[in-house]
Amino acid sequence: MTDKPLRIGFIPLVDASALIVAVDKGFTAAEGLDVTLVREVSWSNVRDKLNIGLFDAAHLLAPVAIASSLGLAQVKVPIVAPFTLGVNGNAITVSPALHAAIMKEIEGNPVDPMATAKALARVVTARRKAGKDPLTFGMTFPFSTHNYQLRFWMAAGGIDPDEDVRLVVLPPPYMVDSLANGHVDAFCVGAPWNSVAVDFGVGHILHFVSDILARAAEKVLAVREHWSRENPLILAKLIRAHGRAADFIEDPAHREEVSQILAKPERIGVDAEVIHRTLVGRLKVSPDGALRESSRYLLVGREGAARPDPVQAAWLYAQMVRWGQAAYSSEGLKIARAVFRPDLYDAALGQPAKPAHAVADGVGAFTGPDFDGADTAAHLASVAIKRVH
Repeated sequence: MTDKPLRIGFIPLVDASALIVAVDKGFTAAEGLDVTLVREVSWSNVRDKLNIGLFDAAHLLAPVAIASSLGLAQVKVPIVAPFTLGVNGNAITVSPALHAAIMKEIEGNPVDPMATAKALARVVTARRKAGKDPLTFGMTFPFSTHNYQLRFWMAAGGIDPDEDVRLVVLPPPYMVDSLANGHVDAFCVGAPWNSVAVDFGVGHILHFVSDILARAAEKVLAVREHWSRENPLILAKLIRAHGRAADFIEDPAHREEVSQILAKPERIGVDAEVIHRTLVGRLKVSPDGALRESSRYLLVGREGAARPDPVQAAWLYAQMVRWGQAAYSSEGLKIARAVFRPDLYDAALGQPAKPAHAVADGVGAFTGPDFDGADTAAHLASVAIKRVH
């Protein structure tokens, strides 16, 4: 080993796979790096330990990196993301009772998020008229893709997520128990916890996030901005090791081995078969064994997923503004976009010859006009339900 030891925090999710495989397959060691992975239970723990320097890098929610750089509801610590660990990978899972209620009200294809959002709106209205408590949806953090994806989907169907339902924060490993115990009626979380709920018979996967957004940056490899300036060679080595790991994971010949690595108790700690389903995008969506397949369920490296895209940062910033977490400013948009650093990725791994995906606006939302990453004001003007900061 040639470099100082590094501590990197992660949450037990399949979109930490490039980080875990980079270490456990020796790709970081091959770069001369001595990396210790630290498993955490909550995003606030990961964020705080990264920000104060207990972690050198972290598996981090993409919106948290932006919120930290803007100083939104937390200490302002500029973060850079030179590598995207996962695109997509979330799903919305509902209890058997809520699933039955939505299916009773649905008009159209149950895979169509507009059809389910409108059906959910009818369920919400009926519950209100009957004097019942609002439905409760779990998500992982206020500054999370899960929060914004739930809100985007609900609002498209006419539901005000701050008035008509309850959104509560739960750490990913606690989602399934919370659904089983009736503490929540549904949740949005990353793999493998949706599949675990289905396997336990306590949930139905209603939507993959790729139904709602064709392309959604989920987790990033995050470092403090000043650390990146002080340690450029170490950062380049980390990026290269993660690039090798992403390529290894995306090779179908390695999926079984990767699943076994991730299944270890000190990593994700669930059955390897559940993880394998996630990696191939073929998931059991109902306790009765019904299957659904999607090539976009989770992208680790293919379709250019690992290269940070500032358009994704702009979309996340627009959601922060839409839901009252930030006041819009051109400077805020500039800071948000600057968190995602394709230049650092390109310096370490080489710039791609051409765009690697076919999503015209880089986001591919199921409703609304195309998203312009340079003009988030147009996106905000196009939505009816929103909050004023």
